[in-house]
Amino acid sequence: MPTPDRIPGLADLDRLDAVFAALSHRTRRAILVTLLANGGSQTSGKIAGRMDHSWQTTSRHLRQLEEAGLIRVGLQGRERIYTLDSAFMLKVLDEWSHRFRP
Repeated sequence: MPTPDRIPGLADLDRLDAVFAALSHRTRRAILVTLLANGGSQTSGKIAGRMDHSWQTTSRHLRQLEEAGLIRVGLQGRERIYTLDSAFMLKVLDEWSHRFRP
């Protein structure tokens, strides 16, 4: 039986775990949809204003999306701008689904 370090593709699962964990929460999916509906980028304040949570909770969700690579954050003056990284999301999901194609 192959050991885990010799199973093809097993090393990539950490990245997938982070993406799927980020996508597993409804609020984080709502943030991604909000970004998409607003041209792919939005300030942290506007995102928080659209969520039914406190700023602290929304900030935690944004951080998890950023750590998973699904969004990027930049500064514009004093404002944090969050940008959807749809290319990364599509790449990860395509790589995952490709494993199951015959």
